[in-house]
Amino acid sequence: MADEGWLPGLDLKKLRREKLGFIFQAHNLIPFLTALENVMIALEINDLPRKEAKARAIELLHALNLGHRLNSYPMSLSSGEAQRVAIARAMANKPRVILADEPTAALDTENGKNVMTLLKKLAVENQSAILVVTHDHRMVEGFDRIFHVSDGRIAARLTARGSELFSTPTGD
Repeated sequence: MADEGWLPGLDLKKLRREKLGFIFQAHNLIPFLTALENVMIALEINDLPRKEAKARAIELLHALNLGHRLNSYPMSLSSGEAQRVAIARAMANKPRVILADEPTAALDTENGKNVMTLLKKLAVENQSAILVVTHDHRMVEGFDRIFHVSDGRIAARLTARGSELFSTPTGD
């Protein structure tokens, strides 16, 4: 059944399930599923065969340095590990758009940079757009466009050129 609303006939549930990935600041893992199952569920609800879902989930969890935690339940994971499981779940279906709210907040610098590298790699491989909200300035390196927001307004638009950031006026 299609969601009716601003675009009649558009199935918003299907759109969210297949084309969008969400990384919340609070990981929102299902407590009675293992790390592996929490990632697999995102694939299985899109009808990916179980064997393929498991292989994809394992691949992502290993890429996020969680291969040793596949069968762990969220309660036994550290905050950073739980966040990386949530990131794997968001990336699982190779979404066209990933919306990430402080995806590295619970992570140390090394794991945070690993996550951002994976997100950028996904963007290139799948021609995806990734919108990241972060207070951690160390994590913005290598993004195409960076907007600095202050008090709810765009204070600067930044572009990455090598490792330098250049501010351009916003032209209010």
